[in-house]
Amino acid sequence: MSNKLLRKIPSVNDLLVDPDISVLLEKFPKSMVLSSLNRLLDSLREAIREGAVTGDHLPILVAELPFRLKDDLQGMAEPSLKPVINATGIIIYTNVGRAPISRRIAEELLDTICSYNNLEYDLARGGRGHRDVHFESRITRILGCEAASVCNNAAAALMIILNTLAHDRNVIISRGELVEIGGSFRIPEILEKSGARLREVGTTNRTFISDYEKAVDEDTGLILKVHTGNYQITGFTNETGLEELGRLAAARGIPLVHDAGSGMLFPSREKCLENEPSIKGSLEAGTDLVCFSGDKLLGGPQAGIIVGKREYVARIRKNPLMRTLRIDKVICSILDRTLLEYEMEREEVSIPVRRFIALPAGDIEARAEAVVSGISNPGLQAVTAPGFSKSGGGSSPGGEIPTTLVMLSGKRVSASAIERYLRSREMPIITRIEKEKVLIDLRTVFPEQDEIILREINELKQ
Repeated sequence: MSNKLLRKIPSVNDLLVDPDISVLLEKFPKSMVLSSLNRLLDSLREAIREGAVTGDHLPILVAELPFRLKDDLQGMAEPSLKPVINATGIIIYTNVGRAPISRRIAEELLDTICSYNNLEYDLARGGRGHRDVHFESRITRILGCEAASVCNNAAAALMIILNTLAHDRNVIISRGELVEIGGSFRIPEILEKSGARLREVGTTNRTFISDYEKAVDEDTGLILKVHTGNYQITGFTNETGLEELGRLAAARGIPLVHDAGSGMLFPSREKCLENEPSIKGSLEAGTDLVCFSGDKLLGGPQAGIIVGKREYVARIRKNPLMRTLRIDKVICSILDRTLLEYEMEREEVSIPVRRFIALPAGDIEARAEAVVSGISNPGLQAVTAPGFSKSGGGSSPGGEIPTTLVMLSGKRVSASAIERYLRSREMPIITRIEKEKVLIDLRTVFPEQDEIILREINELKQ
């Protein structure tokens, strides 16, 4: 039976002369049309072999081929990476791109990245320069440190520090700081790949300066302090501070390295970040090198930033691995402009992440009430309710920010169906579900996007 049905499928050549398909050849390359068409036909043949297609159903599926082909081609012709509305209330949400870049910064850098530029050209000397120069002088002024370098992400920054300063040597770290970061990458595995040797001290919940003192020997490459940015240990605990570690490292002549994670340059006034270490504070405590992310609380592009003592930064720059981890002109330009906002002391207004964190709860409540009052969809129930936003992205574990939620529930449709509908729009709206209600947190929504959310909610059909 299946062979009989397979023979009834039109050939590719016959389909290409179908008026509804031939017109697609005027809009899309023939190779793309053929690739998509063959993929659809293969799928149809497989369905027939599995017995999922009957003789009565086959003509319908064949008639639908031009329309499925058109949809497939239009999807192939669109960029895969697209904007979404983050209505989850998670400010640094890795799955949706972490920190959004300031629109003004993006517009300003177009002339730089769309033309030749001085990425590695010293305009004063008329010869080759170094790409670090475009942000090093700025960040050293901001933080008051000696030197800085940058690579493509924070894990890479830690990797190259370890490889440069502790290859084939011991790295002392508290057991309570052997964290797993995103994507199942673990600190012990990064240490192993860097060529360093792990030397654990203390216990999961309590580590003292004496534990570090006993572990230091002639094979010690460095002491590593890792910020546990994605979990908390509470109760019967003890953590050795940077000041104590800095004194020990200085006395023994070994570097102290702090993986500070989220990239909060200065202590924050926000309660949700009161336990988050600042880069400035780490340096002032005596840390020799601090590494952190550019796309978390700093609010810039994905980058791994290294700041601290000139002698160590110079050694890192000379490591051949640095070339494999370096940033390009786009990231360099965004990072430079993001840091400029800090130097001009306007970051809390111009950088979205900083603005979202500081957004008053009253402003969100007013916007949430406006959205609810504008919902006219008879199949939905909508109310506002108090809730909490999260900083997210491995920063300030447990830190919550008061907010007002829009809570949606359907009279004849499930919460998962509402969530799926909003996620499938031309401008996807990413929400979260709790207790069979769809939650929308406007803290992470740009104000001009409120009307998009309202429109899509009202257009949802039961």
